[in-house]
Amino acid sequence: MLSKKISTLINEQIKKELDSAYLYLEVADFYESNGLKGFANWFKVQAKEEQDHAEIFYNFLHSMNEPVMFYKIEPSGKIFSTLLEPLEEALEHEQFITASINNIVSEANEENEYAALTMLEWFVKEQMEEEENAQELIDSMKLFGDSCGGLYALDKDLSCREYKPVTAA
Repeated sequence: MLSKKISTLINEQIKKELDSAYLYLEVADFYESNGLKGFANWFKVQAKEEQDHAEIFYNFLHSMNEPVMFYKIEPSGKIFSTLLEPLEEALEHEQFITASINNIVSEANEENEYAALTMLEWFVKEQMEEEENAQELIDSMKLFGDSCGGLYALDKDLSCREYKPVTAA
């Protein structure tokens, strides 16, 4: 059994992960609409990973005999006007998710929720990687995005990303 507070925070995190997937599909759509199928691919894969993250939390709650709550997912309403803006939005969003995970860790520490802490350890490491990837995309776009050839090469590179189901180690 988890404390009510931790159960609630994890349920809210499921929604945040699904919100992330939705946001990344919106970003993929933006890039697809602008002829950058590689960028679109990268974000479609990212959306699937976020769904996997939600499922890890879902499975954890079930393993702890806790109810799973389902909240309404809304479109972000973001309108992008440059190719860089979605990348910056992705980094800002990952930082938001990191803060949310860190908050759950802090609360689980306070409440001695060791099972939750064990599961959350994977997410702390994952968020480090997520922020690093988001920053690398921004850095690459700033280096190459103004050059048609550079943007073409970057788009081609991003088209190679393949989805691999995520499981917490």
